[in-house]
Amino acid sequence: MILATHAGYEVDDDPARLDLDVITDFLLTTYWSKHRSRETVERAVSRSFGVGLYGPDGEQVGFARVVGDATTFAWLADVFVLPEHRGKGLARVLVNAVLEHPEHAGVERWMLATLDAHGVYAPLGFGPIESLDRFMIRSGPNAVAAIR
Repeated sequence: MILATHAGYEVDDDPARLDLDVITDFLLTTYWSKHRSRETVERAVSRSFGVGLYGPDGEQVGFARVVGDATTFAWLADVFVLPEHRGKGLARVLVNAVLEHPEHAGVERWMLATLDAHGVYAPLGFGPIESLDRFMIRSGPNAVAAIR
């Protein structure tokens, strides 16, 4: 279903519209996903709640996915807008559409990790973890040390 529109762009949660080539090709260039295989990225996308951002021509130009139980916890991951479509407020439109999706109504806690997009997420209510010492992480053998 179309979740939002902005300047000729639309956000849609229809999994049939997702272009795995666009998603994988871009994610394999990012600091957080460049170490993964195409198969790993495709598997992660298929096991998540994915939302696409589409340009005026209908081509996919962005993506975000959610991992969680849609009730108490949700992890926002792999958010991107292709470089040639940035600077139009599209990332914020995309993320807001995900946060406001009926599937996620009432989620108690949203989390994400970013090195460089705090300006996108802060206006949508995200902030630093206050009690970092309460959180723990277990990295598997395929985790990359640079992003652990």
